[in-house]
Amino acid sequence: MDSLKSLGELGLGSRLKRLSEACMKNIQQAYNHFNIDFDPYLFPAFYNIAKHSSITNNRLLELLQTSQPAVTQTINKLNKKELIVIIPDDEDRRKKKVSLSEKGKKLHIRMQPLWQAMTEAVETYTQGKHSSILEHINHFEDALHSGTFLKTILDNMKKRLEIPIIDFTAEHRDAFYDLNIEWLETYFYVEDFDKEVLSNPEKHILGPGGYIFFAVEDGKAVGTVALMKADNNCYELTKMAVHPSMRGRKVGQQLMQHCIDFGRENNFDMLFLYSNTLLDNAIYIYRKYGFKEVPVEPDSPYQRSNIKMELKL
Repeated sequence: MDSLKSLGELGLGSRLKRLSEACMKNIQQAYNHFNIDFDPYLFPAFYNIAKHSSITNNRLLELLQTSQPAVTQTINKLNKKELIVIIPDDEDRRKKKVSLSEKGKKLHIRMQPLWQAMTEAVETYTQGKHSSILEHINHFEDALHSGTFLKTILDNMKKRLEIPIIDFTAEHRDAFYDLNIEWLETYFYVEDFDKEVLSNPEKHILGPGGYIFFAVEDGKAVGTVALMKADNNCYELTKMAVHPSMRGRKVGQQLMQHCIDFGRENNFDMLFLYSNTLLDNAIYIYRKYGFKEVPVEPDSPYQRSNIKMELKL
């Protein structure tokens, strides 16, 4: 028997507190699922800081309608996580101006799709036809405790993460070059071989029997990957790049799965790739999809590569 439920309206305060705790637990599980290191209790402050280019601690106190110690504690936690930058006010040293750090800005971009998925999930379990607030709470609590609320968040996020993948078109030709050059300049350097292939994909990839795919959102290519034909019905998975604003949405993994499915549907014998062990996350993902390490040949086409991996289809 649920004692709080039996109290009816008298137990409303306690029910709301329990509901809040259960909701925060589910939200934390959602963050963890997507490998986002964030405390949901910091959300109101983080959201308001992100909304303003710069905000004082006093203004944040007004917006959150909470206590000064609570605001100070929250700011300190965000600062410890390196998500914000704190600058004393020039006119009043007792005041502090708070803004997102570069790390905070990247996290803010990454979390927005998940926040929308959470909003939609809350709406799903709070907009039914109920005669009282207690019935709403009962319905929402059941969803929280049964796991259906979390599942709804993950399902909503999956729909938002899925991006259409299309074959090469001239419309996105420049994006193939731009996305790859940006990635190479960010993590390594551009080799002459890269420029030659990226500048003329029709000659070096499509002409010899290879393929290029694009992940497209709102008419814009936000990710790309190529399959370059090698000998014996084998293809090199290469030239994978994702726009910085889309990282964290698993676009690269969707492109990889598309290539694997495409290879199996077309009876390829094997996919292989070259990478560098400095890219820990990428190597982890390759292994996750079944790629196995093999020796790198002495005449590898990439100076930066120190690992080669294969996936038999």
